[in-house]
Amino acid sequence: MEEKKQFLCGVVEGFYGRPWSMDQRKVLFQWMQYWGLNTYLYGPKDDLKHRLLWREVYSPEEEGQLRTLILEAQSRGLRFVYALSPGQDIVFSSACDLTLLKRKLRQVSDLGCQAFAILFDDIDHSMCQADSETFSSFAHAQVTVTNEIFRFLGEPPIFLFCPTEYCGSLCSPSVSKSPYLQTVGEDLLPNITVVWTGSKVISRRLSVDCLAEVESVLQRPPLIWDNLHANDYDSRRLFLGPFKGRELQLRSHLRGLLLNPNCEFEANYVPLHTLGSWYRAGKNENKDKEWEYCPDEALSAALHDWMEEINQPLQAGRQGTQADQRLSAQASHPKTPDRSDCPFTFIGTSAVAKLPVFPLKSSSPPSSPTMVKVEREGREGEMKRSNQPSQPNKQLPGSKTGAPSGGGRGQKAAYGGKGLLSESQVRLLIGLHYLPHEHGLSAQKLLQDLTWLKTNCQLVSCNGDMAPPQRIDEWHGRASRFLSLCDDIAQLHCSVVGGANRAVLYDLYPYVWDLRNTALVAKAFICWLDGRVLSDGSSLGTWKNCFHWCGKSSGADLLGVESEPWVFKGGVSGEVQMLLPLGSSSELFCHPPPLFPTSRLYNIRPYHNKDKVELYRMVRQLQFRTQDGQESSTAHPDVIGDRCLGPCLALCPEYSFTLEDELSVCGCVLGILDVRSFAKRCQASWLPAMRDKYVPKGGNTHLNTQDLIQLMEEDQGEYPDSLLYHFPSQLRLDALPELVDVSVSRTLLTALLTALKANGSQGVFCEVQPTDRQRLEFLTKLGFLEILRGEARSREGVVLGRLL
Repeated sequence: MEEKKQFLCGVVEGFYGRPWSMDQRKVLFQWMQYWGLNTYLYGPKDDLKHRLLWREVYSPEEEGQLRTLILEAQSRGLRFVYALSPGQDIVFSSACDLTLLKRKLRQVSDLGCQAFAILFDDIDHSMCQADSETFSSFAHAQVTVTNEIFRFLGEPPIFLFCPTEYCGSLCSPSVSKSPYLQTVGEDLLPNITVVWTGSKVISRRLSVDCLAEVESVLQRPPLIWDNLHANDYDSRRLFLGPFKGRELQLRSHLRGLLLNPNCEFEANYVPLHTLGSWYRAGKNENKDKEWEYCPDEALSAALHDWMEEINQPLQAGRQGTQADQRLSAQASHPKTPDRSDCPFTFIGTSAVAKLPVFPLKSSSPPSSPTMVKVEREGREGEMKRSNQPSQPNKQLPGSKTGAPSGGGRGQKAAYGGKGLLSESQVRLLIGLHYLPHEHGLSAQKLLQDLTWLKTNCQLVSCNGDMAPPQRIDEWHGRASRFLSLCDDIAQLHCSVVGGANRAVLYDLYPYVWDLRNTALVAKAFICWLDGRVLSDGSSLGTWKNCFHWCGKSSGADLLGVESEPWVFKGGVSGEVQMLLPLGSSSELFCHPPPLFPTSRLYNIRPYHNKDKVELYRMVRQLQFRTQDGQESSTAHPDVIGDRCLGPCLALCPEYSFTLEDELSVCGCVLGILDVRSFAKRCQASWLPAMRDKYVPKGGNTHLNTQDLIQLMEEDQGEYPDSLLYHFPSQLRLDALPELVDVSVSRTLLTALLTALKANGSQGVFCEVQPTDRQRLEFLTKLGFLEILRGEARSREGVVLGRLL
């Protein structure tokens, strides 16, 4: 009777994606015990024997692991609820299927499990012919089987039923008039609890009023399966914000509340910590005192504790750690068994020994030799970059003079000294990955400033009417604030990569990496807007007729109260992307994270005249490598740079971007807005200047310089009208091959494409000679061949084009 009365509050592992490991679940049980939570429901969708192969019983090895997990939960005072999802292919009228269902649950019961759930969520409403002839409705079929199983198991005090119509938006025609829910309420045995998610699959708020209707129809208080922090529907979103939008008074109208959190285990510390605060506040054990729950205060308390956890030297996979010992000591329980006690993850996961940190998104880690090779290659690349001549302690242009604590500019690589994340950085991390219906303050500022700067960019256009000085100052002030926040995001990225907690890195890296790259593009775009965007007077394009392609509202505004969060994907990264001219080109922004991340800081910015020397040096170095390092002593040092980069840097520097790291310039991308007009300008000014620069002296010319002039003339040859009609713009991309994070080069390319489209370009192409194998290999490695659509051929070679 006590179990029937107690409010069930805890965690449901019910997401789609790779299930948690056994060790992670044991750490979860430690957290739950310490924070006062009392229930865990096992139901990961991608455990084959939970859903797809539900008829199959567990092997002896799997039985042992499941028994260990059940006992671990019970030893910490938690109720272990085992859930089964047979709805995809069960034949409700089949005696054989009913027998197999009983056999499976009896096996789990014999392992010590005393609480169960039957889930019929996310399945088709249709019935087979045999079921249609036996049952009056789909609900009648489900209820009949559920009641039978409930009796078979001896009517356990905790038995949950998840209906197919599990939220208000799925009910037809409405909650109060749904024949399905009416059948469930009338025919389901009274001691079976019905699972509900609220008005939506992911409900923004839960109130007593919104639950009164469903409670009346079901004729019992429901149990909330809360998807507030679930992120399995969007690979670019993570939710680190506090438990929020649920009234404390819900307790008296619910059987319980279980949070279905992020797929990434380490991302759930704050959500579950604050859930515990909400639950303890709602207990109202002191009848003379009104208990309150404040999400912001709960977040501060959780952040304080997470700061200790996030800076612990934890390995991915959660082997025995100092943090685990600390929690165990606080909970007055023995330390979680070491991974050697249970070397395999439970159902549906790969065998995991000591997990390497990367790759981050694979279903199972690669073999150790692969990881050793990758780490070695990454270190060699960084060492090559470090050995190049550079300016010591160089400050990145456009960045702040000081570095926030927790991530210094002297931090060179992920495998160097491990740093600590500061509280401000962790708050920034949470603010950027807050809740599905709400952004944190830092994300709000980022989006608001970007929207305002884009909307008012005519104030700093290159050929428009002079705006009032105070308005220009306002634009520059907001731009400075925006760039500063982008720098903080870059610092956060390198601090996470260079931090001591590899478990946190393993789970959070794809998200901080994605946002870092998006922020790099946005920062470069705002720097480029200052004095480079065309005004209304331009015939090529204007900021007004260009920016209608950009999003005008945030994702939260587009969603509204009535929409599910997956209507607008991408979170903060997606919204920043949509505010850029290339917002609809998702393949430019969504690509796999690098196998070997680096904590090196990168910066992408518009080209400055002082960059010419370093860019010439870089392309000269790349050219020498193709010639086995042979440099002619008589060759003019500018020959290669003048041919590869010179025309663009001289005639259209406004479409040139520089990539630099902490050491020096390491890449560039050059663009031409209108190839036809550019070719005419080259003939009129650039080629005559080159003939004067490389004029024969004393009857001799510098080696190959006469050939250079001829090649320059050929470079400006005519392209077919059919090509230029669709692809009026051209680009050239160069980057040092030692760069470990190739994604930065992709981000550099995106920055240029954004600028070209902002000034009216409808398409861009990149010419590559078929004999230039090294360049083709570089573009293939970069993923350039995948993200450029439309392939054509010119007389000079292969031309790859992309419609913007």
